[in-house]
Amino acid sequence: MTFQVTVQPSGHQFACDADETVLTAAIRAGIGLPYGCKNGACGSCKGKILAGSVTHSRHQEKTLTPLEEQQGFSLFCCATPHSDLTIEAREVQGAGDFPVKKLPSRVAKIERVADDVILISLQLPAAERMQYRAGQYIEFLLKDGKRRSYSMANAPHLDDHLTLHIRHLPGGLFTEHVFNTMKERDILRFEGPLGTFFLREDSDKPMVLLASGTGFAPIKAIIEHAADKKLARPMTLYWGGRRPKDLYMHALCEEWARTIPGFKYVPVMSDALPEDGWSGRSGFVHQAVLADLPDLSGYQVYACGAPVMVDSAKRDFVAQCGLPEEEFYADAFTTEADLAK
Repeated sequence: MTFQVTVQPSGHQFACDADETVLTAAIRAGIGLPYGCKNGACGSCKGKILAGSVTHSRHQEKTLTPLEEQQGFSLFCCATPHSDLTIEAREVQGAGDFPVKKLPSRVAKIERVADDVILISLQLPAAERMQYRAGQYIEFLLKDGKRRSYSMANAPHLDDHLTLHIRHLPGGLFTEHVFNTMKERDILRFEGPLGTFFLREDSDKPMVLLASGTGFAPIKAIIEHAADKKLARPMTLYWGGRRPKDLYMHALCEEWARTIPGFKYVPVMSDALPEDGWSGRSGFVHQAVLADLPDLSGYQVYACGAPVMVDSAKRDFVAQCGLPEEEFYADAFTTEADLAK
């Protein structure tokens, strides 16, 4: 059975099968509903059901509380319809401009840049080119039907290969393969581009770029894209890690600070040891932003990394620094472990 979904206030409509989520159907139809993790953990796709009914699959209760569900709120990435729906959602302009494709790719290069981080470069078939926006991600299609999401770490104009930054998660289904058995020339299938975390080029506001760990990957793509387009917007990158070795492209960031007009780089360590010889900023990375920029009312923020960092940054930047909530763009790197919490 197929139902019709109407989006307010735009009036856009699309078809949704009874066994698929509202978000999946919207992506297929090119409707730009906001979303991030697609598994009920980040809350980016939260909206309201104005008419009709849905069932929600497993999700984090803190992301959609029982009270919110009673009030008509919904996580569209987890919601399957029982009837025609009218939903209220803020649409993202440009999110559906490029087709979502399922493609094979060949592993062209594997480079270990830290004890627990590998960069892989993917070569697409000769006749294929994937168009995407800086900040978006792909999902690997695994043999058991599961999926794993990774952001493109290269700007769209640098598309000879797709480059991904992969952190080792002990026991992780995909990362164990990447770190222990994957070889160059292996074939991987993926779907993309996905996600509504990308640079909004219609703004001239200064940008705060906030990353923890491999959350640096899509931020890197955004910086490269902004530099290539010669956007005259000040950019400040705050990159946080536990120890200096976690900032696996520190030298590149320092080079950007020397060569990109209006770009600043602030590395922040949360747990540096005496033997690290760290003399820079310490503490939680989003708190460094609070200290440096007490007034964010005229800024855009792009944040990517662990959910706890993203959630804390949004809460504090909006409440303490006057950041307009709609100018906080985020991609929280969620895992199966996050979803189970």
